[in-house]
Amino acid sequence: MIDRTVGVRRPSLFRRVAGENSTVRRLDALMLVAVAGLCVIGTLLVWSSTRTWAPGSTGLVKKHIFNEAIGIVLCAIVATVDHRAMRAYAPLVFLVSLIGLGLVITPLGATINGSHSWILLGGGFAVQPSEFAKVGLLLIIAMVLAQPAEGSDRPRGLDIWLALLASGITMGLVMLQPDLGTALVLAVITAAGLIIAGVRKRWIGVLTLLAIAGVFSVFYFQLLEPYQVARFTAFVDPSVDPRGVGYNSTQSMIAIGSGQLLGKGLLGGGQTTGRFVPEQHTDFIFTVAGEEFGFLGSVTVVLLLGVVLLRGLKIARQCDDRFGTLVAGTIVCWFAFQTFINVGMTIGIMPITGLPLPFVSYGGTATFANLIAIGLLQAIRVRRQSFN
Repeated sequence: MIDRTVGVRRPSLFRRVAGENSTVRRLDALMLVAVAGLCVIGTLLVWSSTRTWAPGSTGLVKKHIFNEAIGIVLCAIVATVDHRAMRAYAPLVFLVSLIGLGLVITPLGATINGSHSWILLGGGFAVQPSEFAKVGLLLIIAMVLAQPAEGSDRPRGLDIWLALLASGITMGLVMLQPDLGTALVLAVITAAGLIIAGVRKRWIGVLTLLAIAGVFSVFYFQLLEPYQVARFTAFVDPSVDPRGVGYNSTQSMIAIGSGQLLGKGLLGGGQTTGRFVPEQHTDFIFTVAGEEFGFLGSVTVVLLLGVVLLRGLKIARQCDDRFGTLVAGTIVCWFAFQTFINVGMTIGIMPITGLPLPFVSYGGTATFANLIAIGLLQAIRVRRQSFN
């Protein structure tokens, strides 16, 4: 037998990695640059906001960089997987996320900042399963709604009920913690999946009425925790108790306003150094950006997040298969809602809900979930042309 491979030149490693048809060339570079920029800004802000009280001269920045490194590895791994294969693994990912949420309400769970939503791992590390639940829920919703009814481009009624059931179970476990902010994100993920899938308007109308009834019931039957009621009270009128329930809102607006146009410079914020704003390295990290980088720096953060959202929308629009479109579109809605709530609560136009700013706030599990979502977007971008 003649070996016909003799004398045939194999393409170099560089050509395979960076060639015209390589995976690297098909990645969305602009999105990755924007995410990298946000991570760098977030690292600087975490350093500034934790160096005066956390152990060591650098505060929590080393741990934050370590979390980002793990998140980048997870992002790269997910980006190399065919997103169509993920459709087969969606039930497993969803099941694992439910198991994590279930473990939280056992003795393994721990309470941090009034929310019983953590599992302590030791060594100063903890995991928040509700962040991974966002990924698990959007994957299972995309899976069940991706197959349209025969002779139609809309999902079957049974599939809609299955999506609502998955959402209800996930949100129920999250509300047991309780974590109202994450529950709202899960609700947005569910609504986005249904709308992108093209469910009929009557479904949207009925679900909207049910949502309104649910919100009314929560307040009427006083199902919220006292600290959650206090947050809504502060939102309605921050001046009602500026040293109590309105303290966070008042101090965050003072910090952002004091930065003016150009800010006080990195490490130069008095509100940040004095820790006048609680949780300024996580939920209120946008106040650090406003005080130290000023209006222009804050706008830069928002613009970078906008680039991520716009590139995500482009990926969703160009994808030829329903599953990829559903996953990409739902991720964009997730990031958009969480960004709006986080920035809004720091400038007083939204109630405080405890949601971190994507790619900027300090956090391990949230960083992992956000970068996994970016990996999903990149995987869809690389293989966006496929059969339905």
